[in-house]
Amino acid sequence: MTDRRNIAEPPAEVIRLHNHQAKLEGVIVIHSALLGLSLGGCRVWPYPTIDEAFADAVRLAEGMSYKNAMAALPFGGAKAVIRRPEGDYDKAALFEAFGEAVDRLGGRYITAQDVGTCVSDMEHVAQRTGHVVGRPADGRLAGGDPSRWTALGVVHAMQAASRRVLSSELEGRTVAVQGLGHVGSELCRRLVEAGARLIVADIDRPRAEALANELGAGIADTADIALMHVDVFAPCALGGAITRKVANAMRARLICGAANNQLAAPDIAHDLAARGITYVPDYVANAGGIVSAAAEYMREDRSVVAGRVAGIGPRVSIILEEAARSKLPPLVIADRIAELIMRTGQAERL
Repeated sequence: MTDRRNIAEPPAEVIRLHNHQAKLEGVIVIHSALLGLSLGGCRVWPYPTIDEAFADAVRLAEGMSYKNAMAALPFGGAKAVIRRPEGDYDKAALFEAFGEAVDRLGGRYITAQDVGTCVSDMEHVAQRTGHVVGRPADGRLAGGDPSRWTALGVVHAMQAASRRVLSSELEGRTVAVQGLGHVGSELCRRLVEAGARLIVADIDRPRAEALANELGAGIADTADIALMHVDVFAPCALGGAITRKVANAMRARLICGAANNQLAAPDIAHDLAARGITYVPDYVANAGGIVSAAAEYMREDRSVVAGRVAGIGPRVSIILEEAARSKLPPLVIADRIAELIMRTGQAERL
């Protein structure tokens, strides 16, 4: 196990979402408010049961606390998840009802985009509350779709890790990207610009084929891509892709991607380290999106976002250096740093 100590006794607050008329069913989980108001996205997914939605929200909210702390943001961590209604439904009504629920919290939770949501959805939320980000950018101020910032942050993280683990830049290295949504696709384009060779996979095969044709990439099945003989594996789909079985069969030397909760269980970090595979903690690498969301809420310029996202690479270097020195998995080191920041509010090292 990592020695994650759960600074706030999770969940600190749970808010059930239910509006029959709008077909809204879900949950908001506030994990921690130690560093400030709690910030985290809203995920829409066809969860089979509300219990599964709740379990995912708890994991994601905890991850947001660690992510916000590590990124030196003055926000606690939270997450909202909504069960996607079956059949036809009125998206405007759904998200306006969600916005009403967010507004009733009086600012304790600030919502944003996540899997299954987009800028137009946040605009509907904004009809009912001001505690929302991910809306269209206003001039030079931060705002809009955070996907490009998430992808850019992952590139910075991957470059830093590649220099340490592979002793080279990404140029000429082969990266397997699993999941080609907004972030995964943007990551692929940026990796090609950096000179990397790509192998891609997505549950939507036509999407994978279209991107592969655009970028000159290879295509793999989603069931196989994590086990391919590549330099870097980049999980960019839903969480839990790296099970113990996958970890014990993986041939990549480096894991660095955009998905949240990439490890099916935290102690898999030790299995990976024992096999000489470096896992860049997901919440360190994929913080670009929340950096943009935080800057939007604080009415900061996009140049501020660019500067903070550029800091992800040096942050990864610090974590990997300490992991090598202490002979502990990078996830253990990252958790310790994030927890120290949550306790003290100090992030000078990063």
